[in-house]
Amino acid sequence: MRALPLVFLAGFLAAQEAPLAFTGARLIPVSGPEIPNGVLLIENGKIRAVGAAGAVAIPAGARRIDAAGQVILPGLVDTHSHIGGVEGADSSAPIQPDAYVLDAINVGDSKFQKAQAGGITVANLMPGSGHLLSGRTVYLKLRDGRTIDDLLIRLPGGAVAGGIKMANGTNSRRASPFPGTRAKSAALVRAEFIKAREYAEKIRAAGDDAAKLPARDLRLEPLAEALSGKRVVHFHTHRHDDILTVLRLKREFGFQAVLHHVSDAWMVAGEIAASGVLGSSLIMIDSPGGKLEAKDFRLANGAALEKAGALAGFHTDDSITDSRLFLRSAGLAVRGGMSRDKAVYALTLAGAVMLGLEDRIGSLEAGKDADLVILSGDPLSVYTKVLETWVDGVRVFNRADPKDYLYAVGGYGASHDSAAQGHFCWGEE
Repeated sequence: MRALPLVFLAGFLAAQEAPLAFTGARLIPVSGPEIPNGVLLIENGKIRAVGAAGAVAIPAGARRIDAAGQVILPGLVDTHSHIGGVEGADSSAPIQPDAYVLDAINVGDSKFQKAQAGGITVANLMPGSGHLLSGRTVYLKLRDGRTIDDLLIRLPGGAVAGGIKMANGTNSRRASPFPGTRAKSAALVRAEFIKAREYAEKIRAAGDDAAKLPARDLRLEPLAEALSGKRVVHFHTHRHDDILTVLRLKREFGFQAVLHHVSDAWMVAGEIAASGVLGSSLIMIDSPGGKLEAKDFRLANGAALEKAGALAGFHTDDSITDSRLFLRSAGLAVRGGMSRDKAVYALTLAGAVMLGLEDRIGSLEAGKDADLVILSGDPLSVYTKVLETWVDGVRVFNRADPKDYLYAVGGYGASHDSAAQGHFCWGEE
């Protein structure tokens, strides 16, 4: 991720204090109707005002950017990504909530720049799905930064935003100590949640008496957070019966869940809608294959969930879908019958809801973070290009910049981590 030379850094930061007005663009706020000729005013990393030309007062001294002929969307939210070379649990056990992807992210991975080139501003970095529980996830702002700390999203109180990754179906079935059947998979998950519930009860019963507190358990602690609603369970699941197993476990233990992939969502859309899950994060692929349990995938999944009244969002599962092609997810869903508005919503605000960040990101509204993507045309057009991506009021991708263009279109050096790392050299121009 790029870093500015120290000699210019102070001036750059000071410049962000001046308001910035994008004028003339077609604005798609997502939370409200489109504005054909709009003004988007940002200041100090936040959206200050959004409205039609003439309805938004542009302060004296504000920098104006003429965006006529362009489209401005909220930054895209990828609810399931593996950029950064993330790692989670190992082969020692099927359930490892103590593993934390925060400890295994390479911020020099060129895929961060490629995600920016795709208009993605927030991503949920997840470990793989070869375990019933493969570790804790982390929600990142795709800012330019030198270390992982520069990209973290902090919750009130300072905690790092993130969830926990679980899976069922074929991925987690293998030789002992892993389960060999679907029934045994669910049984192992139940046993672990029961332990976590008992652990949480001991902590509650101890109250302020430190002598009565149980020894800290790094395995049970994240599960207890899931049971209390502090940590969302992101659940990899494809087949209709596996989806229903997740819903059954959710009812039994009361955790908040987001369903991921849900290839058979069209079969059980009503059950998903009635379950109270936070949402379904869909992967939209136009060439299904490679996994037997995904054989009944339909482009109509988004439409089926919309019709049932269930929240649907999209994800890349990068590199299953390249982050640079994330906009295609909405187009494929519309091809399958999803409404245009809900497809754009699924790229943005739906993902924010699933990550519990809807008060900060996902739409162009006054008071929210100034995360936005500037497009050359309609977001559903195959000809549309991402021109610029902004995070917290700072441009992190500019297609007109040859260095950024390389990440957008590929070529020698575009996938070299060392090239991305080179952007970190403070003092280098």
